[in-house]
Amino acid sequence: MSGIASPAEILAIEAQGLPADLPASTYEMIRRGAAIDPSAPALSFFLRAEDHREAECWTYSELLRDVTRAANMFLRLGVSKDSVIAYVLPNLPETHFVIWGGEAAGIVCAINPLLEGAAMSDLLHAVGAEVLVTLGPFPGTDLWPKIHPVLERLRSLRHLVLVNLADRVPGPKGLDAKLMQRMETSILHGRAGVRGAVPAHIEVHDFGRAIAREAGSRLNSGRHFSAQDFSSYFCTGGTTGLPKIAMRCHGNEVANAWSAGQYLGEGIGPGKTMFCGLPLFHVNAVMATGLIPFSKGAHVILGTPQGYRGTDVIKRFWEIVEHHRVNFFSGVPTLYSALLEVPIDGHDLGSLEYGLCGAAPMPIEVFNTFEECTGIKILEGYGLTEGACVSSINPPRGERRVGSIGLCIPWQAMKAILLDDTGRYVRDCATDEAGVIAISGPNVFAGYAQAEQNEGLWLDLGDGKRWLNTGDLGRCDAEGYFWLTGRKKDLIIRGGHNIDPAVIEEPLHRHAAVQIAAAIGRPDAHAGELPVAYVQLKPGATACEQELMAFVGERISERAAMPKHIRIVEAMPLTGVGKIFKPELKRRETLDAIRAALTGAGIHDARVAIDARKPDLVVQIELPDPELEPKAKAVLGRFSHPFSITWHPLPSSARG
Repeated sequence: MSGIASPAEILAIEAQGLPADLPASTYEMIRRGAAIDPSAPALSFFLRAEDHREAECWTYSELLRDVTRAANMFLRLGVSKDSVIAYVLPNLPETHFVIWGGEAAGIVCAINPLLEGAAMSDLLHAVGAEVLVTLGPFPGTDLWPKIHPVLERLRSLRHLVLVNLADRVPGPKGLDAKLMQRMETSILHGRAGVRGAVPAHIEVHDFGRAIAREAGSRLNSGRHFSAQDFSSYFCTGGTTGLPKIAMRCHGNEVANAWSAGQYLGEGIGPGKTMFCGLPLFHVNAVMATGLIPFSKGAHVILGTPQGYRGTDVIKRFWEIVEHHRVNFFSGVPTLYSALLEVPIDGHDLGSLEYGLCGAAPMPIEVFNTFEECTGIKILEGYGLTEGACVSSINPPRGERRVGSIGLCIPWQAMKAILLDDTGRYVRDCATDEAGVIAISGPNVFAGYAQAEQNEGLWLDLGDGKRWLNTGDLGRCDAEGYFWLTGRKKDLIIRGGHNIDPAVIEEPLHRHAAVQIAAAIGRPDAHAGELPVAYVQLKPGATACEQELMAFVGERISERAAMPKHIRIVEAMPLTGVGKIFKPELKRRETLDAIRAALTGAGIHDARVAIDARKPDLVVQIELPDPELEPKAKAVLGRFSHPFSITWHPLPSSARG
């Protein structure tokens, strides 16, 4: 099948029943994908964009071998099915070996390598990690300097497995890289090396040497998997601080990969090539450009350890697509905006069938311009860590509705519902009526690691199913397409990364002069949103923005969460029950951001307003001259907010 075209085709798939022989584990799913053609390319990697033509490649038999070796190595370290194997790694082939080998041996926990060491330590402690896989010392990398100082705090940690980046440097340069690695280790730790710098209770292992000693033909554990066995822990609700830890089972990931594979059909099967540029600590990269293509026998290109952030990856993207005949890639809206700035320069993009876009709303102007300039279809979708990855996508062969998150994938129920003030189910929403999005199905996770965080998470709709309250607001139209109308818990989405406002607010509240604080996202044409904080001072207290910025700068563990501005206000807008009314703050920032963008484009004297009586932020623009409308539309199209444009004549005195 070449992919879904209509809701009727989804119903036809579901009518056949969920296959009785679905794999019980992600390992078995990859093993079946490898059996389609063991000699086919499975995973390719290049360290630098300029070297992409000399990418290192693993066939399916080699991928399965190294995943199995990793699993057997973890088994030798004493890992059981309930042991937690954490990884803090950039995008490397070893990262995939650790993820899928780790799930075959125990429970894998993904940790964002952009976090500061203290935040990583908190997460490792929270999950009780017994094994940690990360980069060893290497010039120009910052993981080891962040992780090394916090190892002493991790009493549950028994094994530290280090990946040597020099192993991925091809050819004669690899020898130089290994020498550089040894010199870096000597500079940092002297003759005692890494072993002398690591607490005595932690054993140290070299990943490459450790898996080379293992057999790759079968799992030594002889493990019999259950779909209910835990497979992974992923952090959600923010990329900073201590986010919620979502516990997922093998059955969740297998069901989601199978359903998404049915939805996308041949577009992601044998002979197809996917480019992975999103980070492998995130479910999108792990599933959409990992388990799903691996389960279908497709080829994944892993481009540089930093993915899309790697030097010249964006600059050379069309060149990479042409050379490797890429058929599919996944990205966030800011990626598509960045690619619009890269000339195609005659590159043959005929292999590209579509790009998947999620994580944040796609500005309509970017959507339309990208498709016009490249001829490439964008499939907007929706998913969440708690639902394994993918919940809905615009159909690859059917109508793609701009701004919609598409149709629900097979074997996952999804609906908009109304809840009362206590969070109890009232009824299903009518067509095009906005409500809370709820999902149900075998892909839905087991819950959060901390029991108190599950309060209000599960809904009883009276049908005997287990429904998840996503916290997102949306509606479903008459043809079954879903549309998001609100954001989950006010998360600030910067370039596709979630920032919990509490990570900014909590440090501000610790300042002696601060009475209350609120963080929101300011619309930004490039990053989607930038964090901005509002502060109301205590009576009689004094503080300035610079002082508060310096204060939180010492207490926020990730640079991305640092607020762009801290605005001191006389009184914070409040609701009738005394809660901070964030929509008003959002309205202020939206107005200011759009006024600034219009002025920057040379459009002066425009009147910008937002109707506060409407639930959605619809921006109303009045222009002094109708001829400015095309320029204004180009500016406004870079933002995700809907807008209307009229014009007002300037007084004759102002016209000069």
